[in-house]
Amino acid sequence: MSEKPALGDTKLHEDQTRADLENNVKLEAGDAAQRADYQGEQDGHEAPQPTRLYKRRWMIVLLFSSYSLCNSFQWIQYGIINNIFMKFYNVDTFTIDWMSMIYMLTYIPFIFPVTWLLDKKGLRVIALVATALNCAGTWIKVASVKPNLFAVTFLGQFSCSLAQVFILGMPSRIASVWFGSEEVSTACSIGVFGNQLGIAIGFLVPPILVPNVDDMDELAHHISVMFYITAGVATLLFILVVFVFQERPKLPPTQAQATARSIPPEQYSYTASIRRLLRNRPFILLIVTYGLNVGCFYAVGTLLNRMIIDHYPREEVNAGRIGLTIVIAGMVGSLICGIWLDKTKTYKQTTLAVYFMSLVGMIVYAATLSLGHLWVVFITAGALGFFMTGYLPLGFEFAVELTYPESEGTSSGLLNCSAQVFGIIFTICQGKIIDKFGTLAGNIFLCVFLLIGTIMTGLIKSDLRRQNANLLAKAAGPSDCHDVNLAAASIVREAQL
Repeated sequence: MSEKPALGDTKLHEDQTRADLENNVKLEAGDAAQRADYQGEQDGHEAPQPTRLYKRRWMIVLLFSSYSLCNSFQWIQYGIINNIFMKFYNVDTFTIDWMSMIYMLTYIPFIFPVTWLLDKKGLRVIALVATALNCAGTWIKVASVKPNLFAVTFLGQFSCSLAQVFILGMPSRIASVWFGSEEVSTACSIGVFGNQLGIAIGFLVPPILVPNVDDMDELAHHISVMFYITAGVATLLFILVVFVFQERPKLPPTQAQATARSIPPEQYSYTASIRRLLRNRPFILLIVTYGLNVGCFYAVGTLLNRMIIDHYPREEVNAGRIGLTIVIAGMVGSLICGIWLDKTKTYKQTTLAVYFMSLVGMIVYAATLSLGHLWVVFITAGALGFFMTGYLPLGFEFAVELTYPESEGTSSGLLNCSAQVFGIIFTICQGKIIDKFGTLAGNIFLCVFLLIGTIMTGLIKSDLRRQNANLLAKAAGPSDCHDVNLAAASIVREAQL
């Protein structure tokens, strides 16, 4: 990189740079060139754009993580005490399963208009709509605590499920817009962390707040307390988003983000972006594999109460604790994977390893569930959760790398859409298999698809476009930055063809 190529040799320089990136070059620590002072043109050459990291970025990602937590808590709050809500509303088990599956079903038709809105209006508008819908849903549920008002509580759950569409695709977008290249995967993990923590609390708290009592008035009181607490938290978070949440920093955090910002709005087409993504073969493989893995997690979470109660009757509280163990272990896995990616940039290798261990964890969990020892289930479920939910931020970040400079919200949205489709299919199919053949057969059903996903993950070609763009910008000194910027722009144009 010491010799300056001629402008006419930009393509040759780009090819050589790519070879260097694959074989010799590692990212320099941090986004060390966080220069708020713009360096003008030197020796007739164009200087790199100024970048800066703002302390406010941590407040933004933590606030997002908090309202994501509040929303995801409600995904599982019915399913984990499935038998209690069946008794209170006098409905069957499949109907209560739909209180979780509505989160998956709602996502599918609404994800495309929501990602379009994200691209057109930005992060702040999406955050406001998400928290408003979530808040409205919680107060509708407060008004539904009567045995004859199941339709009302379903309406409240639908409102919360619609809010989820505005939430799930945001972690990678917030990470890219606010964080430096050496912390972007960690930031994405923190964003996913909130969603996982909400699920963990959703497993733990409802069995404690709503005990399995026979008196309907007492049961209504317990359910009402849970709904009021949720509504209070959702309202507080909505107010915080109104006054605190910011669209984006004044200066971009990385050269890759600066390049993405520089694309003129009139050159961007949402439908063209979707078409480019659907022609990206590595990304298509990732869409399928991500859906298989996360769909299995959704099925396990939704049906966990049924599986545990089947082998350990009247252990609703321990079923919740096992769910908590799955998600807490997954949160640890997410953070470790995020930090590991920031240090090593080994996206495909890490994703493949975690996917394979998810398969191993599912096999062990399926084999030990019926042994009659709850402590064994806690251990195997924890191992399953560490890898299966630890995979979530890996999929998001790998997708951003494969699809740069396309919108992070769009790529994440397509991943989540796949997860919802497979989640509905797996939950319904596994539920029917459990009813007819037992829990072992239902879990083997999931193992088969995790095996398929592992094989397909190994076939994904690792094309780290975002890392290439950052490296091209940072590998050059002031004297040859003009040519490197041309090469980086060439990568962007090539990705958009």
